[in-house]
Amino acid sequence: MLPNCYTTGGDTTRRTHSPAFKAKVALAAIKGEKTLSELAQQFDVHPNQITTWKGQLLEGATGVFGQEKPEAKEAAVDLKALHAKIGELTLTNDFLSGALTKAGLLSVKR
Repeated sequence: MLPNCYTTGGDTTRRTHSPAFKAKVALAAIKGEKTLSELAQQFDVHPNQITTWKGQLLEGATGVFGQEKPEAKEAAVDLKALHAKIGELTLTNDFLSGALTKAGLLSVKR
């Protein structure tokens, strides 16, 4: 039986690595204390994979110190739905206002 880090898809067997493992390997590569070959042997990963993860880490590092705030992503609101709700509430208010005015329960002045 294969360990949990392996997935099978037909004839191929592929290992999947956790984000924490990838970050650990990429950080070790960035430190430069060992060669890619040494790191590949230590972590049992191909040197090209280490280079890829290192590049991904360096590209993503700007997001840590970038101008984007997490709140800005949450602020994305469906304006079409909000406008529809505003229109619905306006119609309801107009209808109730007219009905109450005809019943004499609401004065014409507001």
